Amino acid sequence: MERPVEDDKVFKALGDPSRRRLLDRLYGKNGQSLGELCEDLDMARQSVAQHLGLLEEANLISTVRRGREKLHFINPVPLHDVYERWVRKFEQDRLTLLYDLKQELENPRGTDMTDKSASFVYVTYIRTTPDKIYEAITTPDIARRYWGHENVSEWTPGARWEHIRTNEDRPVEIVGKVVETAPPHRLVITWSAASKDGDPDEESRVTFEIEEADGGMVKLTVTHDQLQPGSGMEKGIGKGWPLVLSSMKSFLETGQGLDL
Repeated sequence: MERPVEDDKVFKALGDPSRRRLLDRLYGKNGQSLGELCEDLDMARQSVAQHLGLLEEANLISTVRRGREKLHFINPVPLHDVYERWVRKFEQDRLTLLYDLKQELENPRGTDMTDKSASFVYVTYIRTTPDKIYEAITTPDIARRYWGHENVSEWTPGARWEHIRTNEDRPVEIVGKVVETAPPHRLVITWSAASKDGDPDEESRVTFEIEEADGGMVKLTVTHDQLQPGSGMEKGIGKGWPLVLSSMKSFLETGQGLDL
């Protein structure tokens, strides 16, 4: 009965045009403060804060404290869960291709190799334990069942890790180093395409934070930062993490991941 309740919160939050507008603003520029989101809006600051609270309650946004500021990040994971349940029956590939073309024509962007200011924060709640989530990330045999890849490493600070596709050729697609480990609650790794291995300009960072929540749920927060705005990696990350986290949630709760 958990999934219908979660879906209801998402649909209710999206039903208000002001909240949809706030999501659009975060889609255009992720990681904004309350003051930034209030700019050019015909709404009182208190009203904006209330709308943001409802969006956060529906898990459609997440917040991060950086210094004295509270930054808001769009969280597409619940939207992807709703998509899997209600929308996927339509022609996914054609719709995605047309949407990508529309976005590219309307919002062309160059890539500044020195700018690594882009970041994403994704949050999902899974009915499981912190140990099982940590194992799902770091154990190759488990990761392949919901991700289609294996994450291979000794998982000690400074160790190399590889993201290996589990087809016949087993290509290494992503590589990096383990920065920090505190199982089962925290893991920090660097992340870059295998073809760009060793180039610091192409390297980004992923932080997994795992904490127990109410009702037997575990909150998983994935922060992927130090990305180049407009880069191919940023675009791929924006699509990839929601799908992976939805598949992980499905696998840990039902034993069956999504068809990635």
